[in-house]
Amino acid sequence: MAMSGGNDDGSPMMEINTTPLIDVMLVLLIMFIITIPVATHSVNIDLPSPNPPPQDVKIDSVKNKVVLTYDNKVLWNNQPVNNGQLVALLQQTMQMNPEPELQFQPESGASYDLSARALNIIKGSGVTKFGFVGNEAYSEFGKAADAPDATP
Repeated sequence: MAMSGGNDDGSPMMEINTTPLIDVMLVLLIMFIITIPVATHSVNIDLPSPNPPPQDVKIDSVKNKVVLTYDNKVLWNNQPVNNGQLVALLQQTMQMNPEPELQFQPESGASYDLSARALNIIKGSGVTKFGFVGNEAYSEFGKAADAPDATP
């Protein structure tokens, strides 16, 4: 003799049992994961190695300045360097004790892209003594340091 609690008026149940639905979906998911082919191909890329700094580029033991010019050149203590040389110079400064200060000074016409790439290289090198030089020249938005004053 079965006993039931509550009112059972013989009407059909109005709720759906989701357990079998979830089981079927999990089985289908596992089947799709198994049938996906594993990526077996690869592309070999020859990455450039950083160039050692040229002999005429000097590293100061107190402070060094990275200047970005309006014609997209990177200067290390007024000597032009490429990205690989900049990485090598930064690695050499990290070996010095105490670490020399690195000053960053983009010219007013330097591109933002070059500035972002140079700052990314500097950040990735792990330099701890870092500062921006010349920010006071741009204290007013949209006005270059050498621009004449517009007020009469």
